[in-house]
Amino acid sequence: MGGKSSKQLLLLGGRPVLAHTLLAFEAATRIDEIVVVARREDLPAVREIKERYHITKLTALTCGGATRALSVQKGLAKINPKARYVAIHDGARCLVTPEQIDKICRTAYRYRAATAATRVTDTVKLASKRGFIESTLDRDRVILVQTPQVFHSDLYRTALVYAKDAENVTDDNALIEQLPYPVKLVEIGEDNLKITRPVDLARAEWILQKREMEQ
Repeated sequence: MGGKSSKQLLLLGGRPVLAHTLLAFEAATRIDEIVVVARREDLPAVREIKERYHITKLTALTCGGATRALSVQKGLAKINPKARYVAIHDGARCLVTPEQIDKICRTAYRYRAATAATRVTDTVKLASKRGFIESTLDRDRVILVQTPQVFHSDLYRTALVYAKDAENVTDDNALIEQLPYPVKLVEIGEDNLKITRPVDLARAEWILQKREMEQ
């Protein structure tokens, strides 16, 4: 994104990106507690969001690690030890809805592992290292994985113990796959985008406006 502020603290529809995310998890009936993992310098801003938007389920804050995977592990250490399931989510995916969160949680209760996903609409090619097309993939079987990703807590902790290079995975499903254990895909559409580039903020603004008009 550039700039000095974390993308989770940029304004979207008059609210910080992270506020939209936390409000969705606050409203989700299947979520009992929220743990936020953030940069040390962002923790005061997260506390302010908690107070301003009345995020009562937010029970703990902690600093992130050197990698995404290590940050998740630091967050996992803060959850209630009696929690049977854990939902891992990117704070920058601020358009997820409470209904979608609950749907993925219910699916995880049945399969012990479930993840948000959406199908691709473009033709997908496998490229060679030299930048040439090697083959065409079956588009009907290609899925873009999103968050939240919800796992039985014991299953996830087992994956951390046995997975290779667990500190550097960029997707928590990859840990579960290494066991191996099947992760159920839950399609929730294209609106659950991740704020990564400036154009994503503009698209997110449009989606919010569309939702308001549909209410």
